[in-house]
Amino acid sequence: MTDLKTKLSLWAAMAAGVAGTVKTATATEAGNKTKNNPEKPNVVIILADDLGFGDIACNGSQGTIETPNTDRLAAEGVRFADAHATAATSTPARYSILTGEYAWRRPGTGIAPGDAAMIVTPEHKTMPRMMQRAGYTTAAVGKWHLGLGDRAGAQDWNGVVTPGLKDIGFDYSYIMAATADRVPCVYIENGRVVGLDLANHPEDSIRVSYSRPFPGEPTGRKNPERLKLQASHGHDMAIVNGIGRIGYMTGGGNALWVDENIADTITERAVRFIERSVAAQQEAKKTGAEKPFFLYFCTNDIHVPRAPHERFVGKSGMGARGDAILQFDWSVGRILGVLDSLGIAENTLVILSSDNGPVVDDGYRDRAVELLGSHKPWGRFRGGKYSIFEAGTRVPAIVRWPGRVPAGRLSEAPASQVDWFASLAELVGEELAEGEARDSRNHLAVWLGKDRKHTRGREYIVENAGTLSITVDGWKYIAPSGGAAKNHDVNIELGNAKEPQLYHLTEDIGERNNVAELYPERVAELAARLEEVRRLPDRRGEISDSKK
Repeated sequence: MTDLKTKLSLWAAMAAGVAGTVKTATATEAGNKTKNNPEKPNVVIILADDLGFGDIACNGSQGTIETPNTDRLAAEGVRFADAHATAATSTPARYSILTGEYAWRRPGTGIAPGDAAMIVTPEHKTMPRMMQRAGYTTAAVGKWHLGLGDRAGAQDWNGVVTPGLKDIGFDYSYIMAATADRVPCVYIENGRVVGLDLANHPEDSIRVSYSRPFPGEPTGRKNPERLKLQASHGHDMAIVNGIGRIGYMTGGGNALWVDENIADTITERAVRFIERSVAAQQEAKKTGAEKPFFLYFCTNDIHVPRAPHERFVGKSGMGARGDAILQFDWSVGRILGVLDSLGIAENTLVILSSDNGPVVDDGYRDRAVELLGSHKPWGRFRGGKYSIFEAGTRVPAIVRWPGRVPAGRLSEAPASQVDWFASLAELVGEELAEGEARDSRNHLAVWLGKDRKHTRGREYIVENAGTLSITVDGWKYIAPSGGAAKNHDVNIELGNAKEPQLYHLTEDIGERNNVAELYPERVAELAARLEEVRRLPDRRGEISDSKK
């Protein structure tokens, strides 16, 4: 097997290919900034899928699950007790991370089908573009779920899918178009489906539909005997790898993924990008230049369908969901291991979190409910994925940067993923323009564990799940909503109610006692504050965080 030094030598010759797509005048200027500021670290975001606050051992789940690599990250950095995604589902939460804008401000940012047009578009000012300005080589690997192309259902899956991730600031991409439970079930590298050989196998031409099945193609609904994993609700359309999906698909041939290998495949692609980037850095240093990298690595774990590799099957004692948590933790360990082996851990900022809260049965009969035992994915909180209650958006969050971030610290500071954009801009020395990252605030000191009391953080946390909520000083207000009170398919309380809800989280972290009638002044105050946020015109019109 080729050793690491040989790999680096080989990839050094490829370095221009990794970085070449950003050799514009702006990028050259950014490179000069990097040369003058050697403190700019590499940045790796590891974003889990549906990982609950209580799904990692260091958040209080010792005895029910083992996550040694995630625990190691926490022991070497800052772990957050009050960090939030901006939404309780995937697409809007990811939109906010990459744009610094609450997704509820924009129509069409709900859960995206696999053939959705780009939701983060070339017109957006994005986090990866900001990192490019600062001189970074950028990559996105893993789950995407933010749409591709400029028209829904019109993507050329057999050619180049464009516009794509390069048009919003990613120099390199190796992605799943949506999620594992949605077609198309193929990997896309820099806009092209990986492994599709139409020259020799024209019959493998890919077609995707979210409206009607393709003639002659089996479906989970009509052909359940072909399924190795039965659906509990939905997920009964196209069958790929013996698993029913959402949406219809035909073709693909050898390009179709194998679910049991997804974690290995995308993790190794992330590792290869890191190794290539380090080779490029070594070449750049010969001329006195610097070239840090930014990696947005989104795992498929622990989203359904849960089909972990045989290495993890049966190891958790909690069935496929627990085994998928172990697999996620392995991916974390693989990333940390390559940072160690390349000697760049001390110059790499790692952020780990999840896109939203947990769900146990999300559409497949994988015995996740029966085998859950005493494990509590939601921790002490109420609700879960899809819910406006705390478990919907209060997610695991850990930041590590050896020598820069204090080790083993627990921060109680309220924190939001929407602030990653502005905080990273501060870190790399980029000034945000008017209209860029409109809802993002610079809380770098909080994210690096350097706020003096470790409790300041954001003045308000806004959450989105059908309705909106706002939390200030431990008081949480949930705006009235006519939506359903419970999603019975997934057995999760959604938190919708026609009357206002007010919870004092400091005394009632489980949101069991609605005290709105006892504190009408507080309800009015928080409702007005939420309306202020709704009306916020841009970053320069911010009216709340400046009142500290």
